[in-house]
Amino acid sequence: MAGRNGLTRREFAAAGLGLGLALAGCSENGSSGGSGGDLLIGASLPLTGQFSQPGQEAERGYRIWREMVNADGGILGRQVELKITDDASSQDTVVADYNRLITQDRVDFLLGTFSSLLNYPASAVAERQGMVFVEPAGGAENIFTRGFKKIFFAQPALSADQANTFVDWVKSLPEAERPASAAYTTQDDPFTRPVIERLQGLLEDLGIKTVYTSVYPAETTNMQPVAAAIAGKKPELVAHGAVFQDGVGLVRALKQQQFSPKALFQMSAPSHAGQYSSGIGEANTQGVFYSVSWHESAPTPLNKEFVAAYAKKYKGAVPAEDAADAFAAAQVLQAGVEGANGTDQDKVAEWLHGNEVETVLGPLKWDERGAPVGSFLLAQWQGGKVEIVSPADAATAEQAVYPKPDWQ
Repeated sequence: MAGRNGLTRREFAAAGLGLGLALAGCSENGSSGGSGGDLLIGASLPLTGQFSQPGQEAERGYRIWREMVNADGGILGRQVELKITDDASSQDTVVADYNRLITQDRVDFLLGTFSSLLNYPASAVAERQGMVFVEPAGGAENIFTRGFKKIFFAQPALSADQANTFVDWVKSLPEAERPASAAYTTQDDPFTRPVIERLQGLLEDLGIKTVYTSVYPAETTNMQPVAAAIAGKKPELVAHGAVFQDGVGLVRALKQQQFSPKALFQMSAPSHAGQYSSGIGEANTQGVFYSVSWHESAPTPLNKEFVAAYAKKYKGAVPAEDAADAFAAAQVLQAGVEGANGTDQDKVAEWLHGNEVETVLGPLKWDERGAPVGSFLLAQWQGGKVEIVSPADAATAEQAVYPKPDWQ
């Protein structure tokens, strides 16, 4: 079991395997691909397995970016080709995939996979080979404590800071209106767990009493025991470190328990757009909070075009946040290559460390670790769609829905 900023033994083993395979199978000069011709960019994504839902959305984001950039003339006059493999949500497979992309496919550049669990070992392979690694998801703090020079996280902040805007919203309430008690539960995942643990500490500092905490295995499919325990404590606030299916499962289970808190904050799960609303019923999304890196109506560069291209390609659907994050990661890589005016990995990394990049998420910049320097938005489902409720300068709704209405 991982601690607040730690990894499981299995994660360390996978990271070690990644370094070992890199040493065994690759050179150290960090160069790959050929000059001229198409620019080949490789990525391994969880298209099947535990993370298949967000993994498939990330693939959509990458592919739409490729179509748009090629239609605009490519990068430095070169058309872009993508080599995307399926890591099946497996740490062992993702290590093998990135080694293969580097040594056999000879890709020019890499884009990251989904989740901290997979990006931890994958980024170790890239770093050992001296290749830039821009990841669309993977904000666990321990990814950025290894002294890597070529990793960049293409979101506004690390995951542990994801709930800070929710805490700020709670602080903004008159003290008498704040939730008096809270329950915290999270999947045992290096992305979700630090967020919920930090959120618990910050809300306890505000005087909100903790009445329940739990950590459940990542493979959990039955959320009824957790829901029953929460319902028995009757907290006014429920904070849930959910990836996707577990978020849908907890709402369904709480509904069966006939328990509805005054406020519900979930991670990741509510960002899956139509999949989330169809999973729990549109009426039951009303008032659900979550932190988000992106909004479909944001006036950021290319955002309108990205949303339109996604809708055209996927039968009018609204992009999930994971698709936008992947699109932004590709924008970051593109900016680095164009800024460095070439494919030298060292120069691209140096340019990214020294410059801000405009993306569909807004402007992104990084510290010396490759960790982003910014903050998330606080989103809430209102009237069957997602609105931004904080900060005020980015808000798309006049106010938050609170208390949350009962389940329908």
